[in-house]
Amino acid sequence: MKSFATYQRLNTYIAILIFLLGSIAFYGMLQYVLLRQLDDSLKAEKQEISDYVQKYHQLPVIQNTKHQWVTIDSNAHTFDNKKFRTIKLYNNIEQEMQEVRQLNFALSLNNREYFVQVNKSQAETEDLLQLIAVLAFSMIALLLVLNYFVNRKLVNKLFKPFQKTISAIQAYKIGQKKPLHLPASPLAEIHLLNTSLNQMSERIYVEYRSLKSFTENAAHEMQTPLAVIRSLIESIIQQNNLNEQGLNQLATIDDNIQKLIKLHQSLLLLAKIENNQFLLNETVAINEIIMAKCEEKRTFIETKNLQLKWELNEVHVLFHRQLTDMLINNLINNAIRYTPINGQITIQLNKNELIICNTASAGSLDAEQVFKRFYKPQQQNEGTGLGLAIVHEICRLANWPIQYCFQENKHCFIIQLKK
Repeated sequence: MKSFATYQRLNTYIAILIFLLGSIAFYGMLQYVLLRQLDDSLKAEKQEISDYVQKYHQLPVIQNTKHQWVTIDSNAHTFDNKKFRTIKLYNNIEQEMQEVRQLNFALSLNNREYFVQVNKSQAETEDLLQLIAVLAFSMIALLLVLNYFVNRKLVNKLFKPFQKTISAIQAYKIGQKKPLHLPASPLAEIHLLNTSLNQMSERIYVEYRSLKSFTENAAHEMQTPLAVIRSLIESIIQQNNLNEQGLNQLATIDDNIQKLIKLHQSLLLLAKIENNQFLLNETVAINEIIMAKCEEKRTFIETKNLQLKWELNEVHVLFHRQLTDMLINNLINNAIRYTPINGQITIQLNKNELIICNTASAGSLDAEQVFKRFYKPQQQNEGTGLGLAIVHEICRLANWPIQYCFQENKHCFIIQLKK
């Protein structure tokens, strides 16, 4: 998940939670304030009744309204000690049950005790509370929406330099002829990030150029002595004054020189692939290359009495002829070399994938190690251990995912031919 999306989601959740808790607190406080106002009006009514009785020594004439009414009872046994309470009573004027705020108090007149109830309807208070709550919640919802869009626009603007930095890093390739250069930013954090990345890429670029130069020079310098050594060995072998033991020793040396030459060529090829030194602008017919390679290796296939089956569709890709040839060659060589006598090799090609399978002489290979350089199963000592590594690098360059699997006692290499 992107950091902006995570931030936006967390910010929204936190804002909603804060506004929700604030709304509940606001509603409670507002209800408390309005209730205290009702209680104050009830106290004022009590005071008026008490003052009237004290002044005129008689009960006042009560004029009830639909929102407030007073009852006076001379039966002391009905007296309730609760001063203020909220109850539901039937409003005779409105002819409905309503929530009422009630104040009870005792009154003495002419040596008699009276029980007085002052009732005030909470309908208006509830209506006012609901109106204020609706307005408050509407404002909160509006603030949430505005906060979301303003915050989104603001964060997008703040994150734009960061997105540019990410895009520049993704587009940069180490094989380019200059180090990464990120522009200065008005934001201190992004400016520090860009400066640090520029300095780091400068160091990496210098080290890369140095290593690349060393590799190229070493590769070229190795070619001459290897060719001279092999030429001298062939010259000595052609002489007639060597015994059988000497000839065997020279043959062993020549085999190892051959192996060293192949190793050198493979490493040089890997370096060229990693440095993107190939132009991928040739139309290549993969089916034709497969048929040509199979025909080229027919002698080896017949020597081991291998059964070769193929199912090839016509497939053309935009890539590099030599690299495609090397890819197919390494896979078929690998299949022939490690298929036991009387085994089977199958090749399937369609516009989406290439599958090459061969009968296994032993168990499965290590799927996590099989494409690594110099990987050799314990039962296999032939080759340089770079063939499948080269296949993997060519597939990476072509953006063709490759995988190894072991099924029905067969090693299978599957390449997805993405356009």
